[in-house]
Amino acid sequence: MSCIHYKFSSKLNYDTVTFDGLHISLSDLKKTIMAREKLKAADCDLQITNAQTKEEYTDDNALIPKNSSVIIKRIPIGGVKSAGKSFVIDRSEPASGTSKAVCKTKIQSEPFYWLNLSCCFYKCYL
Repeated sequence: MSCIHYKFSSKLNYDTVTFDGLHISLSDLKKTIMAREKLKAADCDLQITNAQTKEEYTDDNALIPKNSSVIIKRIPIGGVKSAGKSFVIDRSEPASGTSKAVCKTKIQSEPFYWLNLSCCFYKCYL
């Protein structure tokens, strides 16, 4: 029996997958780990990196030699997206004939809550 030692990047200890042969394909390793960890293929994908060489396995047909140690990271199905926070600011022009500006600010992210307050403050003192 051959084995691969794996651990998720957030874990401290390695677990073991056993198989027959000298190597296992990346797709078979992913299926085995997902079954053992009760993960659904529709929810996420696994990024698998060799623990010693830091080589990331990307080809599903890649062969991983027996007795290797790998680090696993769960990633979204569509790949890793940028970590930038998005927000939307919608400021309407004042209606014709009025002297006060109308500010309608919609913030979708908590760190930008102060923009709502400053906009309201600004509107009150025009």
